[in-house]
Parts: sequence; C-alpha cells; structure tokens
Amino acid sequence: MDVRLEKVSDYIWRVPREGEMLVSGIVFASERMLGAIKGDESLAQVANVATLPGIQVASYAMPDIHWGYGFPIGGVAAFDVDEGVVSPGGVGYDISCGVRLIKTGLLYEDIKERVSDLMHALFRNVPTGVGSSRRDFRLSESDEKKVLELGARWAVERGFGDASDLLRIEDGGTFEGADPSYVSKRALERGMEQLGTLGSGNHFLEVGFVDEVYDKEAADDLGLFEREVTIFIHTGSRGLGHQVCTDYIPKMLEASKRYGIRLRDKQLACAPINSKEGRSYLAAMAAAANFAMANRQMISHFAIETMLKFLSISPRALGAALVYDVSHNTAKFEEYEIGGVKKRVLVHRKGATRAFPGQPVLIPGDMGRYSYVLVGTAESLVRSFGSTCHGAGRLMSRGEAKRSARSQDVISELERKGIVAIGASMATIVEEMPSAYKDVTHVVDVCSKIGISKKVARIRPLGVIKG
Repeated sequence: MDVRLEKVSDYIWRVPREGEMLVSGIVFASERMLGAIKGDESLAQVANVATLPGIQVASYAMPDIHWGYGFPIGGVAAFDVDEGVVSPGGVGYDISCGVRLIKTGLLYEDIKERVSDLMHALFRNVPTGVGSSRRDFRLSESDEKKVLELGARWAVERGFGDASDLLRIEDGGTFEGADPSYVSKRALERGMEQLGTLGSGNHFLEVGFVDEVYDKEAADDLGLFEREVTIFIHTGSRGLGHQVCTDYIPKMLEASKRYGIRLRDKQLACAPINSKEGRSYLAAMAAAANFAMANRQMISHFAIETMLKFLSISPRALGAALVYDVSHNTAKFEEYEIGGVKKRVLVHRKGATRAFPGQPVLIPGDMGRYSYVLVGTAESLVRSFGSTCHGAGRLMSRGEAKRSARSQDVISELERKGIVAIGASMATIVEEMPSAYKDVTHVVDVCSKIGISKKVARIRPLGVIKG
C-alpha cells in the first residue's frame, strides 16, 4: 500500500486523512529515517489504525517504528472509552514487555577484568532461551493466580526484592483490573515454570556502565553517575502473555463481526471497550502484565544475588538499587485534554513507552552500541498521549539478519568493542546483531528534539545475555 507523507516539520510527518481514516497519522522521524520506515508496511499500518472506531486526535508512530502484528511496533493510539475499541494487535503478543534498570555502587574499573566470567555466572543463574523455565521454582496454580493479581508485589512479599522497589515500578508494580479467571488454562500452564526467566528473541540481560551524563540534576535524582555499573533487564510475560493474545485474537475477530466493525486488516481485530469481549481481554491483559512485572522483579533478585556471590561482596558494598521499571506493550485508561475538554481514553502503546512529566524512560539500544535513560516531559501529554519511543527499532527482519552474517562474525565484532555476548542459541546472536537495528542515538535524538522526552544519561554495554 502506497502511503503519502506530508512534512509538518523537520521531525514530524503527517499521513493525511483519506478514505476510511477517521483521523490522520502522525509519524515522528528525521528525514534520514524515512527510507528505512518506507521499506516495510508500517506506514500502511499507521493508516489502518486510523480507521478504528473512537480513535482520538491521530494514529501515532514513534521513530523506532517498524512492521508489527496489526498495529506497527512503535504505534500509539488512544480511543474514547464510550465509543472506542480495544485491540490485542495494539498491545502485542508480549504483553507488558518492558525494561528495568538497576544501578550499583560499583565503577567500571571494579569489574572490567572480570566481565566475561561475570556474564557466564549470570547466564548460569538466569534461565534463557525459547521455552526456558525454572524447574526449581514451579508455581502452583493458586500462587500463579496471585502473581496475576498482584504483579511485582507478589514477588516482594515473598522476599524477592524490597518494598521500596515498588515505588520505582510503573503502576507500583501492580496493573489494575487484572482478573485471572479470564486467563485460559493453557496460558496458566505455560507460565507455571517461566517466572524468573528471560526468554528469547530481543530479550536480554545486560551489564554496562554510565558512559555520559547529559542532565546532572536529573541523573542525581535517579542515583546515576559516570562510570557507574548498571544492569538492564528486558523481558515480558513470556508464554503466558503470548497465549493470552493468541486466545483473544479469534474472539475479537468474531466480536468485530458481531458489532459491525469493518476492519481494513483482520489483524486489527477488536471489540468495543465496554463490551463483554473488551472487558474480558482487558482483565486478561492486566493479569499478563502483572506476570511480566513479577518476572522482571524475580530476575532482578537472581541477578543481584549472582553478582554478590561472584564478587564476594556485601549488599552494602554492591549498592544495587532499582532505578525504574517501565512497560512497553499495554493498553491503559488515562485522562487527557482533547479539544479543550478532559476526556478519559484507552491508550494503546505497542513498542512505545509512557513518558509522563519527570517519569524515567528506559531506552535500550542494540547490544553493540548504547542505551539511554530519559525522562518524560509535559510536552508529551499534548503531542503524543504521554508517550515516547521504546528502543532502537529493527532495520532487518530476523530472517534477513540470519542470511547476512554468521554468529562467530557477530561475536568477534562485539569482542573488538570490548563486549561479551552469550546466547542460549547462536541463531539469536545473529538475529540480534547490531546492524539489524537502527542507531538508537538517532531515535532518542528525534524524541528529544520534538520534546516528548529529555536525555539524562547514556549507558555503554559491557556484557549481554541473549535468549
């Protein structure tokens, strides 16, 4: 589908409202990014989302946009709660996939000679890869349902972290509205042995250090300083969340027909927010989001525990503390001023990060360059429904990456940069090679220049575990 773009400014482009579109599309990108963006069907997806009932203001795309299921990855859309719809394609299969950042009191110089051994120790203690599980930690059905209700709070209550962690997790670590009764038996089965596991694909655990600080006051508030050792964790709701999406897409397809919703793309299957199907999906999605937040909380505990043992130091000497934990793939009820009137909407963020004023925003790059810590701004509330980018964004599909390189070439390239890469599968290392992604610096710069988030610090990777 050929999609027309109109230039609004150097970093803002409009997909004009045409045909069945109810609103226009807005794409945040630099001119140099447009070639890659036009290389897949993501702009057509921006236009398709704009046809859904109840959509407000515009169908948005962040600069890390690329093709996804139904909605583009990097897509943001808000829907009127009375007239709008909820779509699993606007959240994605990896519900509440997100990132958390842990700071330490260590300096790069304290670990630089031991990075390889440290990463292998972490690899042994954090299960990684397709279908990875913790056979030493299998949830009972009743405990799993508590996880789905309470999220990270369940993990903290059982000694996996500290109560202060909950103050630094989006939503306090518990996504409201969860109801495990709307989660299928198959989804529960898939989650029973996966709490505390990293998974595969673009999920990772990364040890790095603060390479540059842009805003010292904001960095001080977050406890970040130059040369400080950090841990990034990127994962989500694992097989449980994937199954929730799998279960609800056919239900939503039937609901779309029942409610007379015309779909330009069947992958946009949806239902009215206040319908039985809409409420059921939102309750199941919230439950999966709670699983994801508990999962990252557990992985944090195992990672910190591993570092303490490996370095033979006390918790006080390590000084590990959570900076923030933020989700990427959710649908949330929020309130905004639209046309001079306060309105409650359901904001779908798929591969996009909530960026409320002052809120930490964590943007992982590829494993060979940088990651960034940002903060949200008041401008995001009027420009993008409180949203910003979520990562670098893919340039190549996984298949293209596999065809273009060998695992040993990628590992050698990273070694030359002083980065240790370990994967449960060498195929994953190739799929996730740095050149398969946009340069995250360009993505972050666009968001900064249009004012929807502000740079605080840059983090350089030292070692990464991939699934």
